[in-house]
Amino acid sequence: MGKSVENSQIKVTMMFIGSFKYSIDSKSRISIPAKLRKFVDPKSNDAFVMTRGTTKCIDVYPMNFWEELVQSKLNQLNSFEPKEAMFLRMFLQQAAEDKLDSQARLLIPKNLTEYAEINKDVLILGAIKKIEIWNPQNYEEYLKTSELSYEEIAKQVMGA
Repeated sequence: MGKSVENSQIKVTMMFIGSFKYSIDSKSRISIPAKLRKFVDPKSNDAFVMTRGTTKCIDVYPMNFWEELVQSKLNQLNSFEPKEAMFLRMFLQQAAEDKLDSQARLLIPKNLTEYAEINKDVLILGAIKKIEIWNPQNYEEYLKTSELSYEEIAKQVMGA
């Protein structure tokens, strides 16, 4: 996905980070910020897969990452196992592909904008190997639902 910087001992992989406030246009297109586009691997050929996130957001994966990690995990699921089949249906039923246009925009399908309750304003978040697109109010509500403070979460997750 990202670009790698190497010296003799350390390899650092660049990743999607940061947050950006944008608007969705009347044709349901969203510009992908230049600060995120610079980490899209050329192997993706500016193609992306969009699908519903596990929260009320849209997950946007560069095609190469989708193929290498997401698709490979999906292919391991057993469609005869009821929970796995249900997940596949729910995850893929609203999935769509698109390529960046000449102005670095993606066309977001109506079913995904409805799912994420996006009307005009959007919050675009870098999330390591994917990009999340949120209704800004939904994101604020999501943050408020946490029973732990940022400091407590950081300590538990990062082992600080």
